[in-house]
This record gives sequence, structure tokens and C-alpha cells, in this order.
Amino acid sequence: MVHIWPIGGGKGGSGKTFLTSALARLLAESGKRTLLVDLDLGAANLHTLVDVPYPTKSLSDFIRRKTPFLQDTVLQTPTPNLFLISGAHDSMDIANLPYEQKIKIVKAISKLEYDWILLDLGAGTSFNTLDFFLISQNGIFITTPEPTSIENAYRLVRAIYFRHIRHCFDAFYFKELEKEVVRQFGDDAINKPHCMMQVVQRLHPEIYVQLDNTVNSFKFRLILNQLRKQDNVAIGSQICQIIEKHLGLHIEFAGNVSYDDHIHDAICQRVSFLERYPHTRAATDLRELSKQMVNSVGSQLLMRYS
Repeated sequence: MVHIWPIGGGKGGSGKTFLTSALARLLAESGKRTLLVDLDLGAANLHTLVDVPYPTKSLSDFIRRKTPFLQDTVLQTPTPNLFLISGAHDSMDIANLPYEQKIKIVKAISKLEYDWILLDLGAGTSFNTLDFFLISQNGIFITTPEPTSIENAYRLVRAIYFRHIRHCFDAFYFKELEKEVVRQFGDDAINKPHCMMQVVQRLHPEIYVQLDNTVNSFKFRLILNQLRKQDNVAIGSQICQIIEKHLGLHIEFAGNVSYDDHIHDAICQRVSFLERYPHTRAATDLRELSKQMVNSVGSQLLMRYS
């Protein structure tokens, strides 16, 4: 069974791509066939972090029908069991991907046969990022302790849940629902998914049940990256509490990754941070997060079949 994990961050510079590549390496080293997909459309650089400096194929080959199947664009990396679909040669207009092509990619990813598929998504709240995040019930949000990064991660979480609701209605009627939310709960409620869900429950109970079941199946997690010694180690948990209080959404705090200057050195030297600096605090944090991912999937399977 394939496990698909979208990984996104509301702000550039959060270390999203580094964390995605590092977690993928650890999964591959544990013997799992792991695929990285670079979906940071228009700004792809995942290939650099997995030592594939000159990709011979990319996602655009599939989009433009140069290759009939997405599997045909997969590249082997120097790490055993680790594979890559690169975006290195994608044209800049790929950032404005038409909806039909986006759905084509989503369906093709779901058919790929790997143990783990990690999706490196673009920063921000574009429809591409939101729709790719909603491919799976699992997903990881990356933020750093800076207020701007935290605020953008909060907005990304909110936007993903609103996008999920939006998929159930056409554009005109969704606007009508927004007006009803404001009428019933006030102007500020327009930014609160749980208020929208209450309106949907009253007006469209059958759709509400479907939405509620899907939302309850989401197993989204938050990682706080680049935590420095002077930072509060409880920031990540506090962010999750704020999200639940103000948005009515549950996000699990997965853990912290310590700030380490060696990460910058490893990226510049194009070497694996985990191999070059295996005994650092950041490397230990990454290994712990990888174990959590595997254990959480195992727990989900036990619950499903119990």
C-alpha cells in the first residue's frame, strides 16, 4: 500500500525542501521504496538536494505528453531505494497549471507503486498547492519560529480546509454560502472553516456528513523547523492549540528540528547532511520524525482493520 505525504509551508525559507529530502532519505535507508515528487511548480530544486544535478527527465515531459506515463519520468538517485520526479526542466508557465492537467497529475501519482511518496509543494496558498495537499489524508506543514512563518502556516492550514469545502460547490453558490456565514456569525467568521461547516450542516446535511467524515480522516501534522536554543520548545504545540481554538481544526504536533549551521554547509557542498553530520541534534530530530511517520501509518492500518 502506497503512503502519500504532501509537505508544504506557508512561507519560503522554512526549510521545506531540505526536510522533505532528508525524511525521504531516511525512509529509503530503512528499506522502503521511496519516491520524491517535486511539485514546487516553477521553482523546483529538489534534485539538487538528492544529488541529481542534471535531471534528464521532468514532470513537464508527462504534462506535455512526451512520455505517456508519469512513471516514465522517474529518476534513480544515488541513494538506494530513493527515486525522484524532478521539476528541473519545467517551464515557468507550469506555475499556472490548468485544472485538467492538475487532476491528471493527481490521478497519475495515486497509481504509482512505491512504499512512500513525498510531495514537495510550493510555498504559499496557490490552488496548485492546496489541491496537491488534498491528495492524501496525511500531510505535513512546515514552519519556523518566526512570527511571519507561523502566520503564513496558519493561513495555509485555513486555506486547505476551505479549499476542501469549496470543491463541493460551484463558485456562485460558494459565494452565497460565504454571505450566509457572515449573516449568521459576523464578518470575522468568513475566515473560520468551522463556521462554514455549520452553515453547510444546516443547508446541506448530506454534503456536511461527507465533508465531516473526510475532515475527521485528515491526519495532518506540524513540524517546527530551525528551532534555536533561545526559542521556546513549546511553540509548535502552542501553534496547534491556536489552530484548534480559532479554526476548529485538529493538527498534531510532530516535533522540532533544531537549527544547525551544518545544514547550510551540507547543502552548499551538495552532500547528505545525514551522512556528513549524523550525530548532530538536527540529525537526531530528523530520525525521530521519520520513525513517527512510519509508526503513525502503522497505527492507522491497525485501526482500519481492527
